[in-house]
Amino acid sequence: MISDAAVAASLAQMADLWALREWISEAQKIEGISVKHDISLPVSRIPEFLDAAGSALAEHFGPLRIVAFGHAGDGNLHYNLSRFNAAENTAFIARSAEANQIVHDIVTSLGGSISAEHGLGQLKRDEIRRYKSGIELEMMRGIKQLLDPAGIMNPGKVL
Repeated sequence: MISDAAVAASLAQMADLWALREWISEAQKIEGISVKHDISLPVSRIPEFLDAAGSALAEHFGPLRIVAFGHAGDGNLHYNLSRFNAAENTAFIARSAEANQIVHDIVTSLGGSISAEHGLGQLKRDEIRRYKSGIELEMMRGIKQLLDPAGIMNPGKVL
């Protein structure tokens, strides 16, 4: 099922592989800013997502650099988008909402979530309303109220 993979044969190789993964974000910064997604999907749907999102984004925006990495073994995926030419990124970043909607619609259609390990935060606070029902949002508020009745933990950040 896997056509190409690297498996560490020693602790030193394992450390080197982790270093590669940890430096992906830093390497991307050299090329400029990108539209970042922290999403989760059923593991079996990740290849389908990569195909569908790549095609839909290319159709809408033309060629993009897609950097997908993360915790694919448990379904969490960092899915970052930028232009191949960093000078074109400013105009692309101005259209982040369009890119987010394309990515999030596909994620949701495949049974995934628009947030993963980093949570919703401020950036997705309004976006989540497109994908969760009123009842689901009320349940989230209820859990927040149970865990933080005084409202002192990250007030106003998510709900």
